[in-house]
Amino acid sequence: MTHNAAVKRTTPLLPMKRLFTQLFCLLFLLAGPAWSQAESPQLQLPRASLSAGMFLISAQVVSTPEQRAIGLMFRKEMPANEGMLFVFEQPAVQCFWMKNTFLPLTAAFVEEDGTIVNLADMQPQSLDSHCSAKPVRYVLEMHQGWFAKRGLKAGSKLSGAPFTR
Repeated sequence: MTHNAAVKRTTPLLPMKRLFTQLFCLLFLLAGPAWSQAESPQLQLPRASLSAGMFLISAQVVSTPEQRAIGLMFRKEMPANEGMLFVFEQPAVQCFWMKNTFLPLTAAFVEEDGTIVNLADMQPQSLDSHCSAKPVRYVLEMHQGWFAKRGLKAGSKLSGAPFTR
């Protein structure tokens, strides 16, 4: 009788164990592509042509929460006059860090009309937070020093389709 009682207790556990194993495998298969995508750079994004005076910028545009979360992570290189424009639904104080980002960057925090509010130099792989001095709708990341070499600073204007007048 003890033997039968043990069989009755373990028998219902076998289907449950199989179910948990199947669920785990399903979750792994579904999450697997997301893990691999999250560790590769975003290269196929829409682009916008911007200008800062006589200087032209080819900006990749990220406008969804998923695109913004990855940003320039995992990039090993980027052309000299290329950057990434982060577009937010409405103005707010925006803060950026450099986790999994290998290139030294400068972030320009930009108002809706294209006016640069402030600039922040950011070091690769740093978790230091760099924030806009006031609410902004855009952040443009370029190679570190790009703005300084061209004499661009807070108050300078960017132009292009994303910016309203």
